[in-house]
Amino acid sequence: MESYEVRDVNLAVSGRQKIDWVAANMPLLSNLYKEFEQDKPFEGVKISLSIHLEAKTAYLCRVLAAGGAQLSVTGSNVLSTQDDVAAALVADGLSVFAYHGATQEEYDRHIEMTLEQKPNIIIDDGGDLVGMIHSKRPDLGEEVWGGCEETTTGVTRLRAMEKEGVLMFPMVSVNDARCKHLFDNRYGTGQSVWDSIMRNTNLIIAGKRVVVAGYGWCSKGIAMRAKALGAKVIVTEIDPVLAIEAIMDGYEVMKMEEASKMGDIFVCATGNKNVITLDHMLNMKDRAILANAGHFNVEIDIEGLEETALEKKELRKNVMGYKLSNGRWICVLAEGRLVNIAAADGHPAEIMDMSFAVQCLSALYIKEHKDKLEKKVIDVSKEIDYEVARRLLQAWNVEIDTLTEEQIKYQNSWKI
Repeated sequence: MESYEVRDVNLAVSGRQKIDWVAANMPLLSNLYKEFEQDKPFEGVKISLSIHLEAKTAYLCRVLAAGGAQLSVTGSNVLSTQDDVAAALVADGLSVFAYHGATQEEYDRHIEMTLEQKPNIIIDDGGDLVGMIHSKRPDLGEEVWGGCEETTTGVTRLRAMEKEGVLMFPMVSVNDARCKHLFDNRYGTGQSVWDSIMRNTNLIIAGKRVVVAGYGWCSKGIAMRAKALGAKVIVTEIDPVLAIEAIMDGYEVMKMEEASKMGDIFVCATGNKNVITLDHMLNMKDRAILANAGHFNVEIDIEGLEETALEKKELRKNVMGYKLSNGRWICVLAEGRLVNIAAADGHPAEIMDMSFAVQCLSALYIKEHKDKLEKKVIDVSKEIDYEVARRLLQAWNVEIDTLTEEQIKYQNSWKI
């Protein structure tokens, strides 16, 4: 049995403290908890969930369980699971298959075990649950009504499946909801990436040259926060429109080949592989710092670095040093994995409150419309997006204007 057995009571106590802390700062989920506890909308529904297993995710699990769901839970990165939080969920009676520092083989087994209950609904982050069903265990997808995908990388994988005509069930693109990507990807990633880099290096950001690979929503947040901390920001891009946007936002734009000679800190957030190659690293300054904010650890060529480095040693917790053939050292954070969650606590609670509220309502949408949905990637409805936004404004005691009948008529008319 690979799920947790809570032998250390203090471990579960620590996890519960973390969960209680974020719960006090997640009003959307707290309100849904009360509603779900009363109405039990997921009574008898089996949900398998793979999201970075820390306190905010644990509270999402509690909310779904309060709604009657039969939950089976795992993480979505070998380094992001927090053992005390997982232990707290087990103590609450949930099935958990994850632990910090699992090997890739163990991680894959945890994904498979999470699916063995043959879920009705999947909640995924990066597409590993869906990927397991489609690549190795299609039998575990026989009872799936549909699922929700949390992040850009997962949605990219799903769209590739849909294009090839192999997607076995509908999947809601939670990542593309406005209440998710406009805030989670930008403000959440922007803050949590720099929180992790600063706590793990204890170095100043002001005055340094920061190279941000990509200029999607996550990279926009990373660049924005670097600039606010006093860094000189360089952006690398392949999209000419995004490159223009980065320039107009006040950043330098150039190829990685040139940026690699100038940067002090490099952060990738593209979702692609080998964005920073060994050749780029050979251009870099001594003790340049490399971090990845993309979902998978493929953006920095760690494999090439491991094969060619003259020496490797841990310079500090979560900071691995590699001595190159030119005598310079490269410092890689969190093994090149998702730096803000593999080596820190992830996005702020208030940000994940919005994302996970979209998850809850999207899961409910799947349950209520399961017989009508096509085997495609589905956008989050405007109604769900607006419902989450309205609920949050209400929690903040903020009122906004509404259109009058005259304004609605004018807006919908072609006549001036």
